[in-house]
Amino acid sequence: MAVGLVGVVLPVLPGLVLVWGAGLWWVIADGGGVGRWIVLALMTALFVIGALTKYVLPARTTAGRGVPWQSLFLGLVCAIVGFFVIPVVGLLIGGVVGVYVAELVRLGDWRAAWDTTWAAIVAFGVGVLVELLAGVAMAAVWVVGELVL
Repeated sequence: MAVGLVGVVLPVLPGLVLVWGAGLWWVIADGGGVGRWIVLALMTALFVIGALTKYVLPARTTAGRGVPWQSLFLGLVCAIVGFFVIPVVGLLIGGVVGVYVAELVRLGDWRAAWDTTWAAIVAFGVGVLVELLAGVAMAAVWVVGELVL
């Protein structure tokens, strides 16, 4: 679960999936039982809420600030390319550069492009924070389950 929480912050690993998988392993390896399956169900609900919120919240926030999905898509493509060019940090650098370039082309003003790019950065930061909180809540549910069961 700790590795999964690190994976939320460093997007190289599938964070919430690892936290949930550790919970599933805990249920199966310890022979199951109704209580353990209830703990896993709670972890699953938190997983779904965290995963959906991670994508929906930034998309709505950036759309509200006028950032079109095409700019975000270019940011995603550049983030993937950046990851392979400059491992780990290239993901962040590539994403920011991709959104900025798309917004600069769209708006034609570097200051306005930076404002919308910053809005995208903040929105995705909030998404990561929500995902991290969901992962911590999943781990907390597991700890309570481990102590009680």
